[in-house]
Amino acid sequence: MIAQMLMDGLIAGSMIGLGAIGITLTYSILRFANFAHGELVSWAAYFALSVSTALGTALPGLSASLGPFSFGWSLPLGLIAAMALTGLLALFADTLLFARLRARGASTIILVMAGFGAALTLRSLLEFIFTSKPMYFTSALQIARPLFAGARATPDQLLGLGLAVALVAAVHLILTRTAAGRAMRAVSENQALAGLAGIDVAKTIRLVWLFGASLAAVAGVMAGLLVQIRPYMGHDLLLPLFAAAILGGIGSVPGAMIAGLIVGLAEAACVNFIGAEWRAAVSFFILVAILLLRPQGLFGKAGA
Repeated sequence: MIAQMLMDGLIAGSMIGLGAIGITLTYSILRFANFAHGELVSWAAYFALSVSTALGTALPGLSASLGPFSFGWSLPLGLIAAMALTGLLALFADTLLFARLRARGASTIILVMAGFGAALTLRSLLEFIFTSKPMYFTSALQIARPLFAGARATPDQLLGLGLAVALVAAVHLILTRTAAGRAMRAVSENQALAGLAGIDVAKTIRLVWLFGASLAAVAGVMAGLLVQIRPYMGHDLLLPLFAAAILGGIGSVPGAMIAGLIVGLAEAACVNFIGAEWRAAVSFFILVAILLLRPQGLFGKAGA
């Protein structure tokens, strides 16, 4: 029972961690909480579903299962397309809304409220286009395989967990070993000084939107593959995403992932020992506790 709880928590936490990275990067550079980030998760899942379905219809061979997994090549191709399309959606929202507000010197609360409005608009549009009926990437059934100490997981779940770890390592290397990553860290410290040092701040902000949206796309496809696709899936993940971003420390990519795993494990423990009806409250309790006890998070800097 304990081993299965740990496995369930790690799988859920990997999705939360990926989504939290986008939030922590956006906040560290733009200094506002983007409540529309959850909708990027939802839109990405529907983007991937649409592309995957179209490819499977045009080329049926792409729908044949890949080894032990429940999906064929159409889904990985759909994921790549979803990452690109979600990035473009994030850039469109920034250009149309957030960039204009920043140019006018809007306060943080105005940006936050604009994020709320963008979230409602994107969610309603998604529900209008696809309806609220749950959808699935595949109808294939998978049998969970034994792993250790009684824990079981499906190949799809293990793939999602491995993909999350690989992506976090890749993003960490990009932020620490590349010019673009150094530019992001410089802009997060001080936009004005970064601009004086010759860094293209506007370009860096666009890169941050693309990075965050791409990771949100992976989280959305993972969630859709392992659970189901719904217009409210991103909204339901929003509180855990913010809890993980703040717990890990704003600006820390490894911190966001580790905190996501912690939140996932806490939710799994709640389901096992208290009841599934309390699952949604776990992230709220974690968020309140970290704000009271250590506002900078586990890996953040004091005063950040």
